[in-house]
Amino acid sequence: MQSFDLGEEGLRALNSALHALKGQTNMTDWEVINPKGAHAIAAGVDAPVEIIVRGSTGYYCAGMNKQATIRIKGSAGPGVAENMMSGTVIIDGNASQYAGATGRGGLLVIKGNASSRCGVSMKGIDIVVHGSIGHMSAFMAQSGNLVVLGDAGDALGDSLYEARLFVRGSVTSLGADCVEKEMRPEHIALLADLLKRGEADGLAKPEEFKRYGSARKLYNFNIDNASDY
Repeated sequence: MQSFDLGEEGLRALNSALHALKGQTNMTDWEVINPKGAHAIAAGVDAPVEIIVRGSTGYYCAGMNKQATIRIKGSAGPGVAENMMSGTVIIDGNASQYAGATGRGGLLVIKGNASSRCGVSMKGIDIVVHGSIGHMSAFMAQSGNLVVLGDAGDALGDSLYEARLFVRGSVTSLGADCVEKEMRPEHIALLADLLKRGEADGLAKPEEFKRYGSARKLYNFNIDNASDY
């Protein structure tokens, strides 16, 4: 395992070393110690490696991730896994605002709670939150899946496109054009897979969730829906 002391060697040196691994590499196991809330840790990684960050991180940790599995042994600041393309990001603690924003692929697992705008404008990413999420989560979410074992705050799925939202607990309110939908067998199967991949299959059953999605009333302007725009 490659062990990197961020306090001594610095963020630029860490990310330069990780960026140099682009493509295939035999240096597959990395450990980052003393992160001390630094920003942009392991951002832009594009290699099939495993990175363990032993502590909490600042803004944009694991942003633009491709291929890598990044585990944060703490909590994460705003924008964790922002614009992620592929791979897996797992957070043992809580996540701040806009976790997984604009994510296009891969899996983000948050074992604590997520703050506001979790999954904002998601475009294919899968997000599994073991706790609860804040207001305006999945705002303008286009595709992908958001799974919440706890509760959801105000305006869930506001201006939603075709992303699927699964919430086990209560929802404070639904955003414009977001409605509850039927849980069909294919959604049960999908959710079972997401719970397993998100290390939550022993915590909840798919049948305990409700599904939310777009009512598709805002795709084209209609004067009758003007107040919702």
